[in-house]
Amino acid sequence: MSGPGVGIVGAGAVGQTVAASLVTAGLPERLLVVSRRPGPVQGLAADLQDLAHTARSRSLVEVGEVADLHGCDAVVIVLRTDFKNTAERDIRRGGAAANAPALGELARELRGYGGTVLVVTNPVDLMARRFADVSGCSRVFGIGSNLDSARYRLLLAGYAQVSPELVRGHVIGEHGDRAVVCASTTTVGSRPVAVSVRAVVEDLQRRPALIRNGIGRTRCGPAGAVLSTLRKVLGLVDGIEELSVPYGDVYLGIPLRFTGGQAAPSLPSLTRFERLRLDSAASSLRDAYAQLPALPERIAT
Repeated sequence: MSGPGVGIVGAGAVGQTVAASLVTAGLPERLLVVSRRPGPVQGLAADLQDLAHTARSRSLVEVGEVADLHGCDAVVIVLRTDFKNTAERDIRRGGAAANAPALGELARELRGYGGTVLVVTNPVDLMARRFADVSGCSRVFGIGSNLDSARYRLLLAGYAQVSPELVRGHVIGEHGDRAVVCASTTTVGSRPVAVSVRAVVEDLQRRPALIRNGIGRTRCGPAGAVLSTLRKVLGLVDGIEELSVPYGDVYLGIPLRFTGGQAAPSLPSLTRFERLRLDSAASSLRDAYAQLPALPERIAT
């Protein structure tokens, strides 16, 4: 096979949508689907194989084990443990204690992996850092701020009554309540914004709840964000993605410029207020990471 091989870990609602988007786009020549639950993963793989054939996609879909992921060019992590999220604020952080152990155990099994890892599991800034710390992998990116940024540009375009392609702007920081809108450097048609950014930000903050209340969980937006990011990390196209990466001693979202698959930070100029908000997000993430449950020690056998 000459095309990229991609592994996806997780066969839940988001994992299903991400996998379907990759197959429909024909991005991976080989898609390896991995889950701890044999029934769902076998069913998902069969459904994706049907999709590949009916859509005339080149993607070959197979069920695999975690050890098989070492042979993939990229791995997408969308696992989610069973828990009821009762958080009314910081909703994305509601799964931190539940998801961290499972993600940490996966990271242990992928120590030494030399490809690219995209973490979708929330709270993504904390989970991306946990995976990187435990696995030692050097190319770990969290998916979240690029979805926030896409939503921001889409909503702003609606207010300005222009094509979203004419809007340039970023949402950085935490994928959650402490997201930072870079309003000072946002442009519409290469000109400063002439509409109320506050109204756009309010709509942006309401959008996740709109989706959750309507369909239970956001699926399609993250799938598009993964597809766009994979094209760049695999060197298929160049461009900018806002991804969660190391920022000091935490992981949070900043713009990265990809050239030939290699990423370079591309943080815009920030006002004092924007910088303070970014620093506040970093401080909050630092404290939250310290509260994650520690990984149990493995007993030597």
